[in-house]
Amino acid sequence: MPNIDALEVACEFPRELYARAGELGLLGLGFPDVYGGLPGDQRSMIVVVDELMQAASGGLIAGLLSHGIGLPPIVNFGSEALKSRLVPPILRGQTICALAITEPGGGSDVANLQTRARLKGDHYVVSGAKIFITSGMRAGVITTAVRTGEPGLGGLSLLAIEVQEGRPGLSRAPLKKMGWACSDTAAIYFDDYPVPVANRLGPENQGFKVIMRNFNGERLMIAAMAVAAAQVCLDEAVAYARIRETFGEVLIRHQVIRHRLVDMATKIHGARAFLADIATRIDAGAQPVAEVCLLKNAATECYEFCADGALQILGGAGYMRGTRVERLYRETKVLSIGGGAQEIMKELAARQLGW
Repeated sequence: MPNIDALEVACEFPRELYARAGELGLLGLGFPDVYGGLPGDQRSMIVVVDELMQAASGGLIAGLLSHGIGLPPIVNFGSEALKSRLVPPILRGQTICALAITEPGGGSDVANLQTRARLKGDHYVVSGAKIFITSGMRAGVITTAVRTGEPGLGGLSLLAIEVQEGRPGLSRAPLKKMGWACSDTAAIYFDDYPVPVANRLGPENQGFKVIMRNFNGERLMIAAMAVAAAQVCLDEAVAYARIRETFGEVLIRHQVIRHRLVDMATKIHGARAFLADIATRIDAGAQPVAEVCLLKNAATECYEFCADGALQILGGAGYMRGTRVERLYRETKVLSIGGGAQEIMKELAARQLGW
């Protein structure tokens, strides 16, 4: 909290924070203890997100926990030798892990993925581009979706690409964003970059199922972030309404303000109950794709509603840089878009429900 404003202005946070989070067990939460992880379920993750969001920076969470979407494919589908080598330093905070799916020519249209990996002996040679990659500038391991076969969903694979500084064929460019300023976001370019076949995650040309399973986890994380951010917005609005005076009374004595706060609280309670229900089901072994899509939309819409309401209550003060509400207001859209836009979520849910 004392440093987050400066980190947002600097558009980065210290690498030392990864190591500290590793020491505390935050990076290892939910990963196997054999690789240095810490047993924990989805509900445990929600608690961590709630607490980290007190800094009111989604970029901090996204950057610090980018391995939460980059590492599961390695843990779930990598060889034992690959996992033993790559996972422990990531969970210790020594290596940063990112996920690279989105391309300049398409986001949620995974079937049209263009980055190509050509087999050449015991290596793949990767060429193509990825964009909007969280932790892309710092990552030492990039879990990357590539095309190894024919067009369509049946020709996709996932590779754990290790970044070797100085090796030609991989370049990165930083991207400036509306929000999430302290997390690095990159465009990544591959030009015949060699990757060992042993770094493939799962069978060749069967990466689509791996990607879809990973999307479920990412969308649950986004929902947790949205609910936590909405709660911070409500808390800030209530605190301000108790001290700001207008027309001889504090704001919270005005019925219109109280009703706005009640509307915000109502939406948060609903979204949090939905989140807890889906997390419980996933912890029990279910993979509710349609419901996770619905949850993501419900949570991000709740966040947008609460951020807007809080900014309206804070008025001019909320419009100024340095307030938690102002930063969270700017960050709403990234959660509504990232991991699949609201429109994509609706269509995917409808298909899963047989509509």
